[in-house]
Amino acid sequence: MCVPTQISDTRDAAASTALLTDQYELTMLSAALADGSAFRTCSFEVFARRLPDGRRYGIVAGTERLLDALEHFRFGEPELAIVSKFLDDTTVEWLRNYRFSGDIDGYREGDFYFPGSPILSVRGSFAECVLLETLALSILNHDSAIASAAARMVSAADGRRLIEMGSRRTHEQAAVASSRAAYLAGFDATSNLEAVRRHDVPGAGTSAHAFTLLHTTDNGTDEAAAFRAQVDVLGVSTTLLVDTYDITEGVKTAIAVAGTELGGVRIDSGDLGVVTRQVRRQLDDLGATKTRIVVSGDLDEYAIAALRAEPVDTYGVGTSLVIGSGAPTAGMVYKLVEVDGIPVEKRSTNKASRGGAKKALRIARPTGTLVEEVIYPADAPSPIAAADGATELMIPLVRGGKTVDGVPTLEESRAVVKAGLLSLPWEGLKLSRGDSAVPVRFVGGGH
Repeated sequence: MCVPTQISDTRDAAASTALLTDQYELTMLSAALADGSAFRTCSFEVFARRLPDGRRYGIVAGTERLLDALEHFRFGEPELAIVSKFLDDTTVEWLRNYRFSGDIDGYREGDFYFPGSPILSVRGSFAECVLLETLALSILNHDSAIASAAARMVSAADGRRLIEMGSRRTHEQAAVASSRAAYLAGFDATSNLEAVRRHDVPGAGTSAHAFTLLHTTDNGTDEAAAFRAQVDVLGVSTTLLVDTYDITEGVKTAIAVAGTELGGVRIDSGDLGVVTRQVRRQLDDLGATKTRIVVSGDLDEYAIAALRAEPVDTYGVGTSLVIGSGAPTAGMVYKLVEVDGIPVEKRSTNKASRGGAKKALRIARPTGTLVEEVIYPADAPSPIAAADGATELMIPLVRGGKTVDGVPTLEESRAVVKAGLLSLPWEGLKLSRGDSAVPVRFVGGGH
């Protein structure tokens, strides 16, 4: 688990997550307290009705962050001062003592999800569960979108190193979450230092064009001076940015300064396919056969796939990653599915939900290739035995309001993604439009 921020008895506004919500959740609570329905036992589920256009799978991400946020979902005096402006005294007093005391099950962080997958099941009174809708969705929708895009990039990179460097293209806190989600999905490092501190993601970064330009004098540009300064501090294992002026001259200067043991050169512009071939030949001719080539500049999974046959060693990905490569939200919803054991469902056009609390399992061939996901009523026995290749997908996350021991760590979840990508049918890894990589079947109950 991530180390939570310490919260004293006199919490400040920054420490609590209680106001990371929408006002209507609290007004529903107020009405439910007034008419006595607040304490009916309910089940809520998080699921996505569909995958983003062109996607064949999604990656569950943000679970660990959600559990940390849940621990801090408390209404101290600063929070109560805000909500008392529109809530009655009875509701305010109820919130003063609020602690989630229910149970939560969910898919493992890093696991796949498909249309209808019940990735999170929240059980407790209506009052305590309804308050968590926005918190759960804001974290899971963002992180799952980033991780899903990142996993496609990991597949396209085909084992080559990936660095996340999108911090300047998104909100400062979203940047930290994006770094974590990208690492979860298989990226190797991030440029974001808060992600290094908060989530222990490996850091990476050397120099920008500004550093090379800094070494301009009255006598003109001095790329060699910039490279020399960087090598003097970081050593010859560093990566030098060679496209500030002329790439061919930049590579020549880089090797002249650092020698043939230079760690890498980075290219951030131009026709990367053509340029990387030229640079590889030049490096080899200069004797720098082990110097790696790092490319960056508006890369996404399609650009990475197009460069697969080129001599690229590392990809740096920024903007496309932190916006989910065109799908910045996973489209997940948080719906009430059961009240006092009675299935309830929404029937709105194009927004229907299936009633009843659910569990899920996934079936694989003996080779490990996934075949099907099966969703069934939570109170029913598993319709398929483990001996027939079935694996239950939902694990306990919270019991009696407390996070259970053994919730997967970030590193363990990272391993789940890696194993999962190896288990998809080959067509599920295609970047072209197509059906869900694994079909989902509902058995018993619902519609």
